[in-house]
Amino acid sequence: MSFLNLAGKSFLVVGVANKKSVAYHIGKILAEEGADVLYSVRSDARKKSVSKLVGDAPVYVCDVERQEEIDRLRQEVGRDRDQIHGILHSIAFANYSSGVKPFHETSKADFLQSIDITCFSLIQLTNAFKDILDKRASVVTVSISTTRMAAENYGFMAPAKAALDSSLCFLAKSFSAFSEIRFNSVNAGLLKTSASAGIPDYIDSYLYGEKLTLRKKALTTEEVAGTAVFLLSERSSGINAQGIVLDAGMSINYFDRDLVKKAMKPD
Repeated sequence: MSFLNLAGKSFLVVGVANKKSVAYHIGKILAEEGADVLYSVRSDARKKSVSKLVGDAPVYVCDVERQEEIDRLRQEVGRDRDQIHGILHSIAFANYSSGVKPFHETSKADFLQSIDITCFSLIQLTNAFKDILDKRASVVTVSISTTRMAAENYGFMAPAKAALDSSLCFLAKSFSAFSEIRFNSVNAGLLKTSASAGIPDYIDSYLYGEKLTLRKKALTTEEVAGTAVFLLSERSSGINAQGIVLDAGMSINYFDRDLVKKAMKPD
């Protein structure tokens, strides 16, 4: 038996977009550990492309903005599996189509859509699947290393992630009334993913963040995936309602001597 003991256990991975996705790498490690991995993606077109990446693994379609599709996903998964041992939630969205605006000019429609997809979808999914989740299942979501950093180009996505982080505590508490199901998050620093590529001026933030890490090397998708798989496993059974920060030490290195010198140089 492997240390993680994932062989033969079923996990639903929600949110793979392509081979750069955190969710894809998590599913890949789960499969390498012998787990039975099922995938849920947003559209039929995404299903075609993801199916090429994951081979024979089942791929379902569910747009989490539609309750009827969440209900259908639950029915389809329940038809194919009697029980699942965990859910990986890696969904987030912010409409940046009109460019970066001051936060106080955020539109109500954009803000609520971001909350709906990024945060409320986790509540909807776990509620829909509660009757086929193993009583000691693990639910893991992907968040960000801090929601207290007012990055102008990230904008209203940060409050959506803050809502997600808070929701973990309430989900853990409410599910504790009838199970030992755990809810945790991997709170990642800056990554190279297709999702991050949609953030305006992200590359400059990414390169700056890389210089702030203690090792002067950015966080990798594989590092985040490895931590998520650990949280999905029984080896993390004592961890509940927590966010595990992965930022390669960035958060304690804002006053790096060399960076301070460069910042204080006259133009």
